[in-house]
Amino acid sequence: MTNVVVVGSQWGDEGKGKIVDWLSEKADIVVRFQGGHNAGHTLVIEGTEYKLSLLPSGIVRPGKTSVIGNGVVIDPTALVAEMDTLISQGVTISHDNLMISYSTPVILPVHSMVDNAREALRGEGKIGTTGRGIGPAYEDKVARRGIRMADLLDREALREKVGAIADHHNVWLDAAGVDRVNADDMVDSLMAHRERLEPFLGDVWASLHQARRSGSKVLFEGAQGIMLDIDHGTYPFVTSSNTVPGQAAAGSGVGPGSVGFVLGITKAYTTRVGSGPFPTEEAGPEGEKMGVRGHEFGTVTGRKRRCGWFDAVMVRQAGRIAGIDGMALTKLDVLDGFDTLKICTGYRLDGHEVDRFPAASADQARVEPVYEEIEGWDEKTEGARSWADLPPKAIKYIKRLEELTGIPVATVSTSPERDDTILVRDPFEG
Repeated sequence: MTNVVVVGSQWGDEGKGKIVDWLSEKADIVVRFQGGHNAGHTLVIEGTEYKLSLLPSGIVRPGKTSVIGNGVVIDPTALVAEMDTLISQGVTISHDNLMISYSTPVILPVHSMVDNAREALRGEGKIGTTGRGIGPAYEDKVARRGIRMADLLDREALREKVGAIADHHNVWLDAAGVDRVNADDMVDSLMAHRERLEPFLGDVWASLHQARRSGSKVLFEGAQGIMLDIDHGTYPFVTSSNTVPGQAAAGSGVGPGSVGFVLGITKAYTTRVGSGPFPTEEAGPEGEKMGVRGHEFGTVTGRKRRCGWFDAVMVRQAGRIAGIDGMALTKLDVLDGFDTLKICTGYRLDGHEVDRFPAASADQARVEPVYEEIEGWDEKTEGARSWADLPPKAIKYIKRLEELTGIPVATVSTSPERDDTILVRDPFEG
């Protein structure tokens, strides 16, 4: 048996939550290793919908340990609210099944203020952030002035650190014409959640080391997608953390040898939230049909997602960057009933064909997709649970995606329900 890391192979929103939940049946521990409450997962289990932003998807599985690693950034108010919502839905959350790293950075109210003010000043050139303060919190972490969860345990030391952060950001807020923040108010806000969160804090790296020695199976859960990676994505229209599988090790405190099978969650078409290049975007009725049938609205923001055809160039590139071993193809059922499907097999840039997403943002904005067309299917794939249940033309489409991306399909998801999943290759078996 091997550990498994789950990443998105596109721009996020690929359906990672359901796949992580489905895989967690075989895992002992589920670890979230990057991002914040700007990312969201929606799980549908026996008709009940669970919305997660910070908590690992394994939290809804009894008997599993969920871990929030040091690579995540936490807004304590948002985390407590999410916990309370799940508890009201009957989910058990205690120090027996949830651990949060002492080293996890904290998102302060000033971070979201800075985030929103910056976006407003960018005007038409805005990045499309969620305004939750993710980027500014990571900036403070890298600048070595950030607050960590462990700092909540010492109010006096916390007040000094928060005061320094307030002084730093107030200079910019003054220049931007935005109201200043008060350090004491932010400390009071953090202290309001200290008693609730303290029992969950621990040395995640030590617990994972012991789990590895005991032979426990670990499922590492990423947020967003490879093409939103701060280094490898469509910069600057990216998130503020590394979304690649290597971050699973760095963001939880384990060695790279602990990261085993890399499963790339891949939507059967392409979507994107916010600004940035999108070569295969379909602004007409076919894109609208994908959006309506796929319920393409952000779990966190409710923003409508941009929809388009499958981009095999982008997924192939993501697969090579991330070392993806297998593809979990999701939302195949959304394509039921399309007469013709398009697949992007290359790009055209200034009259020349290119086989990869350019690094320069100006070039990314100008690339044009080169399509091949494939016949759609009239039969229903929704709810299929075996390869034999799929229409021959749907299988042909899947096989073509494998050929073009160079990534073999490991699972196929045919609805939001947990059990509507076809297993081709078990990631935990390597």
